[in-house]
Amino acid sequence: MCAFFDCDSPDKYLNISARRFARNQAALAATAATGSASSEQQTSAAAAAAEQREKQRPEDTTAHTHPKRKPVKRECAPARAGRTVTPRHKMMMENGLSMEYGDGYMEQEEEWEREGLLDPAWEKQQKKTFTAWCNSHLRKAGTAIDNIDEDFRNGLKLMLLLEVISGETLPKPDRGKMRFHKIANVNKALDFIASKGVHLVSIGAEEIVDGNLKMTLGMIWTIILRFAIQDISVEEMTAKEGLLLWCQRKTAPYKNVNVQNFHLSFKDGLAFCALIHRHRPDLIDYAKLSKDNPLENLNTAFDVAEKYLDIPRMLDPDDLINTPKPDERAIMTYVSCYYHAFQGAQQVGNVTHVPEPTRQYTYVPNNYNAETAANRICKVLKVNQENERLMEEYERLASDLLEWIRRTMPWLNSRQADNSLAGVQKKLEEYRTYRRKHKPPRVEQKAKLETNFNTLQTKLRLSNRPAYLPTEGKTVSDISNSWKGLELAEKAFEEWLLAETMRLERLEHLAQKFKHKADAHEDWTRGKEEMLQSQDFRQCKLNELKALKKKHEAFESDLAAHQDRVEQIAAIAQELNTLEYHDCVSVNARCQRICDQWDRLGALTQRRRTALDEAERILEKIDILHLEFAKRAAPFNNWLDGTREDLVDMFIVHTMEEIQGLIQAHDQFKATLGEADKEFNLIVNLVREVESIVKQHQIPGGLENPYTTLTANDMTRKWSDVRQLVPQRDQTLANELRKQQNNEMLRRQFAEKANVVGPWIERQMDAVTAIGMGLQGSLEDQLHRLKEYEQAVYAYKPNIEELEKIHQAVQESMIFENRYTNYTMETLRVGWEQLLTSINRNINEVENQILTRDSKGISQEQLNEFRSSFNHFDKNRTGRLTPEEFKSCLVSLGYSIGKDRQGDMDFQRILAVVDPNNTGYVHFDAFLDFMTRESTDTDTAEQVIDSFRILAADKPYILPDELRRELPPDQAEYCIQRMPPYKGPNGVPGALDYMSFSTALYGETDL
Repeated sequence: MCAFFDCDSPDKYLNISARRFARNQAALAATAATGSASSEQQTSAAAAAAEQREKQRPEDTTAHTHPKRKPVKRECAPARAGRTVTPRHKMMMENGLSMEYGDGYMEQEEEWEREGLLDPAWEKQQKKTFTAWCNSHLRKAGTAIDNIDEDFRNGLKLMLLLEVISGETLPKPDRGKMRFHKIANVNKALDFIASKGVHLVSIGAEEIVDGNLKMTLGMIWTIILRFAIQDISVEEMTAKEGLLLWCQRKTAPYKNVNVQNFHLSFKDGLAFCALIHRHRPDLIDYAKLSKDNPLENLNTAFDVAEKYLDIPRMLDPDDLINTPKPDERAIMTYVSCYYHAFQGAQQVGNVTHVPEPTRQYTYVPNNYNAETAANRICKVLKVNQENERLMEEYERLASDLLEWIRRTMPWLNSRQADNSLAGVQKKLEEYRTYRRKHKPPRVEQKAKLETNFNTLQTKLRLSNRPAYLPTEGKTVSDISNSWKGLELAEKAFEEWLLAETMRLERLEHLAQKFKHKADAHEDWTRGKEEMLQSQDFRQCKLNELKALKKKHEAFESDLAAHQDRVEQIAAIAQELNTLEYHDCVSVNARCQRICDQWDRLGALTQRRRTALDEAERILEKIDILHLEFAKRAAPFNNWLDGTREDLVDMFIVHTMEEIQGLIQAHDQFKATLGEADKEFNLIVNLVREVESIVKQHQIPGGLENPYTTLTANDMTRKWSDVRQLVPQRDQTLANELRKQQNNEMLRRQFAEKANVVGPWIERQMDAVTAIGMGLQGSLEDQLHRLKEYEQAVYAYKPNIEELEKIHQAVQESMIFENRYTNYTMETLRVGWEQLLTSINRNINEVENQILTRDSKGISQEQLNEFRSSFNHFDKNRTGRLTPEEFKSCLVSLGYSIGKDRQGDMDFQRILAVVDPNNTGYVHFDAFLDFMTRESTDTDTAEQVIDSFRILAADKPYILPDELRRELPPDQAEYCIQRMPPYKGPNGVPGALDYMSFSTALYGETDL
């Protein structure tokens, strides 16, 4: 959302406001600082100070200009006639300050400018309100606008509007109709608005000429602010706040009215009615209004304002009621018209005397001069109370500051010390604490005292009061003199502390230097003698010993480097003795201790070096033996582990070749056991040699091998396991060989039998399938042959049972494959079951075909044709057709199915009959049933009704006696029990409805 004023962002707005506040404060301070100067000199000084700061403003406060127009210099908006000049305005004008933002109305607008101009409901309200406001002024010139974003595009009516509301004459407009003429006219209007102290940021003539509604509304809102709302002044508040306060005061006594803003507070219309009733109670009967009738309240207020107060109807009651939050600008514009209407009438004395009302919502004062007088008295008393408060605060602050100075001076003048550096440093720290903590609050107190004094004098002068004269000894000059004495005492005290500190520091320097170096040396040597005498290397492994040796070498280098430090300590001690330091005895004793300790450290260092070398030689020999053991033991251990796993591995074989391969591999393994025994003895001897060295030199932990976790005991145990597992493996392989020989015999038995049964089942299946195709003989012949095959199959069943017994023995022997046959027991079972199922299914199909033929009158030739066509398209012999195959089959039988949309619809209806479950396939039974229905004559409900009509002698009903006479007894009783009574015209007792009964037989009724 673009702002229409001087600040294009909130941060820049805050910076500009802060600078203006600073300029105002500077002007006030300059006014007060002149003391006895004349008011003209004070004003000139303040104006000069403000002007100087105005020149120093950063670039971001310069005027924002539109790229198509020249920038307009910021000027103070001239006060309009009749505007009230408050004391604050008067003070600002006397000090040469601009009143551009004196009321703050433009700055306040920067905040409410961002409240959602893009809201369509608000945009609609603004458009109506601003159009009515413009027409209220344009009608004075005998014209009006209909569309606010179109009628201002040429700039003519915009210039006329500005002339009417300002009372001034604008430059002559261009009368051409070209675009540049319109832009020139709009620019003249915008320049005139800018000359009134208003900056139109981001609003250019091009946007207005192009009919940009948002920019046009923003421009009109700026004009309304400048010429209708800026002049509103209530108790030095901004225009918006002042207008809101005016509404609150005027509506305060009224029930159900609580004005807190310019949107929701006016939504029910009572606030508008209260404003009118407060000033013209003769126009509205407020007692008859209700908060529950907002539409009636709004229409009442708008009609009265338009008829009696000459305020046009700028708002739409329906928009206010139906919008969750009405547009604030629109309501402010309309309320400002109320303000000008009533305040203008008050100033010219047009408001008549109103009798004192008796209800809660009425106005209590009987004229407007009492309110003005009360306001004036309150202002005078408020100024006087504030001045008295400032006087009392000045007296209190002055007394407190002078008392503090009196208490501080003796401490600053004292020069007593204990002649020690610590004592002087303590005093210096106290002084620093004084300057850091105690004095700064007093400096602020002195500044506040002077500021309050200047402010008080300025306020007294502006309010025509006599100047303030403090009590004796508390004037500004008295305080200034006391403060100067305090600063001189501070300077002298600080110089004495620094000089005394430097003298004592020089005396203590050498002693501190000796102490520092001696402390550092003793810290370094602390624990060194115990470390050199330690036998810790006796418990170390080789890598730890090497680390200790490196550490000892580093210590030797460090020891040599500290030789210079010991010599420096001795030299400093000698110098302190020469200068006769008061504590030389302790210095000499400490220096002697340091030198004696130094000699002992040298001897201990050499002794430890020799012991470390000898221990390293022995551990290196042991380490070599450990490493050799690890290199040999690791692969041998892996071989042992793998061998043990192989010897106990649970193998599974299925053929003679597999078991014979395992026996051959085991024989090859046994041939390598001699070499493995030699390697085992070599590894064990390495361990024994290490044990001998460790025992001789008493090396703790020497038997632990850092290169491996394997031990000689592990090797011995695993080798023993291998030697025991070899004969066990021989026995296991021999047992498995015998088992595989038996399995081979079972495979041959099953294969011989299966190779006979399998082909027999296949031949029978092919024969049954051929019969089921219906290609040979009549249906009765096919049925006879199928039953013969059924008897033959059941007679062959003992062969299947014999094969099952052999298969059971095969399974018990865990035989899973047989290379002597391709048949499995599972496939034979499935084939046997399929053969039985196929015979039964074909028998059933043939019987159904015979039944269909006999009941429908289908000839054998037709059945053969249906079967032949179906079999032709059933390529896979699955007994079913896909929808496309079914369609082709129908075409081959003479059906005409078009390739257009109607043909597809017909085929889908047929497909729904033959495949009601939508399986995607058409089986032969469904196909045959469909073809049978299509080829034979079937009875219908209409035919049955015609037959009953003949029996009833063309009557619409039939009698029970007629049914008993014409039909067999059982069928006659069946009809009598199920036929509903006849309910039509001309019926007789006992008449039955044969029409409903007939349609129910074919599922066409709910009977």
